[in-house]
Amino acid sequence: MTASISAWIWSERFWLPENVSWADLEHPPAGAEYPRLQHMLSHAFPLAAGVLLLRLLFERLVAKPCAHILQIQTGVPRRAQPNAVLERLYQANTCPDTRQLEGLSKQLDWEERKIQRWFRIRRNQDRPSTQKKFCESMWRFTFYLVIFIYAICHLWVSPWTWDTRQCWYNYPFQPLSPGQYNHYVAELAFYWSLMVSQFTDIKRKDFMIMLVHHLATIFLITFSYANNMLRAGTLVMCVHDASDIFLEAAKLANYAKYQKLCDSLFVVFSIIFFLTRLVIFPFWIVNSVLFESWQIIGPYQAWWLLNGLLLVLQTLHIIWFYLIARIAVKAIFKGKVSKDDRSDVESSTDEDISSNGNKNSCQKSKVRDSSHTSVLNGETYDH
Repeated sequence: MTASISAWIWSERFWLPENVSWADLEHPPAGAEYPRLQHMLSHAFPLAAGVLLLRLLFERLVAKPCAHILQIQTGVPRRAQPNAVLERLYQANTCPDTRQLEGLSKQLDWEERKIQRWFRIRRNQDRPSTQKKFCESMWRFTFYLVIFIYAICHLWVSPWTWDTRQCWYNYPFQPLSPGQYNHYVAELAFYWSLMVSQFTDIKRKDFMIMLVHHLATIFLITFSYANNMLRAGTLVMCVHDASDIFLEAAKLANYAKYQKLCDSLFVVFSIIFFLTRLVIFPFWIVNSVLFESWQIIGPYQAWWLLNGLLLVLQTLHIIWFYLIARIAVKAIFKGKVSKDDRSDVESSTDEDISSNGNKNSCQKSKVRDSSHTSVLNGETYDH
């Protein structure tokens, strides 16, 4: 039973071009080595645990001192008045509707506005501090910067970087280089660590979207490694890391309240995003994977899947750039990046209810947030 399932998962007809078998990859030339998925996974999982530990040390020993230097304080939120009835409802529903507010008002003999204010303060009490957001972004900024520099150093001297047809010559009998292996293991371990830390990091509105995003990223990295598409895979990862550096840098400037620097970095991020994901990625990498590989090795089942995923990714790039461009235009002409609709911070003045209003604070907050979109404070447009 187990053997039949394994044979179905690792079907040569799916993974490999015609007339190529797994047995052909068992015996590489002397001094060379072909990718082995079990070998990478055996290193990636322990390294992911190491990445989580390294992150904790980095945030405590590097990021927090930097936050103190920039005068980004932890901040002690105002605490809501203890009330067992409201606390019990809050645990089930952080934003009570009008009917619940009326019932609470009668039960507690409180004005509805006072109850709304209690829930607003209670929500803010649970929200993370700017310092925590700063530390998270500084960790991601550091990783993207380091891995991008490493990738550039490796790819700069690789012939397939300048002639993408070499990604497919003699495929899949292409030896694994130490640079490729290190790049893949580091990226896979990082995204496995994000999968775990997402449950303890700041919770945002797109939690499920990012969960699916991390799973898809892990799948693509694992898929391309098992299929020995490492040359194209390292190019894809490098191109995507480039813009993420400037996004995280813009968020750091935003948390430190350097608004002009934040706006400038966001505009640079928008330009880099356009160049890497709407120019280099489709016309250089996708073109190679789709057309050059067809000419040199021909299509097979895994080839169709890989190209389908890359085309879906390119569609997302176009949608994301449209949203990013709107924010960048505001930064250029209005001088300030618009607020993130995934932000965790509520304003007491924004959420105070007028005496003749009939909507609660949560409803007004949602209406206000839907009027603008941003990527600061979040990862919506990563990878």
